[in-house]
Amino acid sequence: MILDSVIPSALRQRVRAWLSPVAAVVVSEFLLVLIRVLTGSQARWWGCPPKAEQRIYFANHQSHADLVMIWAALPKELRHSSRAVAARDYWCKTPFRQWLTSAVFNVIYVSRARQADEDPLEPLIDALAAGDSLILFPEGTRGHLEEPQAFKAGLYNLACKFPNVELIPAWIANVQRVMPKGEVVPVPVLCSVTFGAPMRLHDGEDRQDFLQRARAAVLALRDV
Repeated sequence: MILDSVIPSALRQRVRAWLSPVAAVVVSEFLLVLIRVLTGSQARWWGCPPKAEQRIYFANHQSHADLVMIWAALPKELRHSSRAVAARDYWCKTPFRQWLTSAVFNVIYVSRARQADEDPLEPLIDALAAGDSLILFPEGTRGHLEEPQAFKAGLYNLACKFPNVELIPAWIANVQRVMPKGEVVPVPVLCSVTFGAPMRLHDGEDRQDFLQRARAAVLALRDV
């Protein structure tokens, strides 16, 4: 790289040392303070308590800040093992974004422009098989309306493969006003994440019925 020939070796080593697990802890604590200042960071466990159980949290999606907001709403002991699913093309666009999402948020990257023989659920299945929980945005992309878009099939497929994993709906309120699409400067707005009652795939339930029920469970938390 050009920077390797410009930046002295000693400085490069210091930079690499900064990008370490210790730095990840420092940055995570800074982000938690920042989120509380900007949003009030209200976590409302309305339908279930926070437990160290394997779960798939699924929520509405209106901003890139959704990932940060729901991560911050979880208790400290659940954050590292509850892994958000994030688009590789956006979050790996710069070295800093990639470091932030991998070292601090421990996300699972998925490719939106995948090869024909690529299973987009494979990294999610591997994470669940390893005992991790997931944070999933079933719409697949950010919406612009007051209500979530139709859910994609991924949540249903994971529920079929892992029937004993609890499915926890969540509603993220107002975060799109903190970081609207296309904006880079956050605006202080009171936000909250409301977690609903666990749900599971019913015996014989088809995909469309399940996805509509899951979407309705998220939407019902809007007015709680």
